Amino acid sequence: MPYQTLSLLGAALALSTSPAALAQDAIDCSQCAEWNQPAKPFNIHGNAWYVGTAGLSAVLVTGPQGHVLLDGALPQSAPLIQKNIEALGFRMQDVKLILNSHAHFDHAGGIAALQKASGATVAHSPHGAQVLRDGTPGTDDPQYDPKERFYIPKLEKVREVADGETLAVGPLRFTVHYSPGHTPGGTTWTWQSCEGGKCLDMVYADSLTAVSTDGFHFTGGAGYPDRSASFRKTIDRIGSLKCDIVIAAHPSATDAFGKAAAKSAQVNPFIDPDGCRKLAAGAGRNLEARLQRERSEKAAAGGR
Repeated sequence: MPYQTLSLLGAALALSTSPAALAQDAIDCSQCAEWNQPAKPFNIHGNAWYVGTAGLSAVLVTGPQGHVLLDGALPQSAPLIQKNIEALGFRMQDVKLILNSHAHFDHAGGIAALQKASGATVAHSPHGAQVLRDGTPGTDDPQYDPKERFYIPKLEKVREVADGETLAVGPLRFTVHYSPGHTPGGTTWTWQSCEGGKCLDMVYADSLTAVSTDGFHFTGGAGYPDRSASFRKTIDRIGSLKCDIVIAAHPSATDAFGKAAAKSAQVNPFIDPDGCRKLAAGAGRNLEARLQRERSEKAAAGGR
């Protein structure tokens, strides 16, 4: 598919979100305080930088004609992400494109504030874009719970991207790979980052965990279709990507902080051509265990 360069004309400078608005939008969940602990930004490779929190990834990819930000963590994470971007010497107003892995409160919650602070275009799959506009996942989301719905700040405009489409900001090129499973509209993003003439294939991988609210089955039932085959296809797809470096939506999934601590001028532990295959293999084992548990539960319920 041909490259589609984002129009930067008419992008007005936006005002930072007020502290009162951040307090109003903040989400309190059992792991939110731990996830939202501040973390010092660090270099991954070339023009790719980790700017997220201790438990939620956000990656900044810099370019001469503007930068690209992947994920926004929690609503209350937005000031931490902006602070990390600026601590590296980059301007928030130079972020021209914001991409999202999946539209849950812990990865998309800060996007509205970050978009307002930068004036950037936000892009997602059609399903993910609708969730961002609605401000909450719908009943087709495995983690949908009508009793405890986590609302995120809504976005009025979200660019919808087709599977395999490539977006450009100057020389930066980002390709979307639909990754349904953890959510129906999940996306994984790939690009190249170069350093010292060495260009590597970078992957920002969507969450591949089969988690849900009680009563939901990936094997289908209770009004839900069987999603096991499509989830397997997503995991296989991530495992087969061209992948020199993989960063997951949760940094612990690819040991981002451990690799950062071991990184030196001579060694970069982030570089691992088997990284995506390892991530997919673990996700595949976890999915099969979940599917087997569901089948056993259904069999036990049917025998009563």
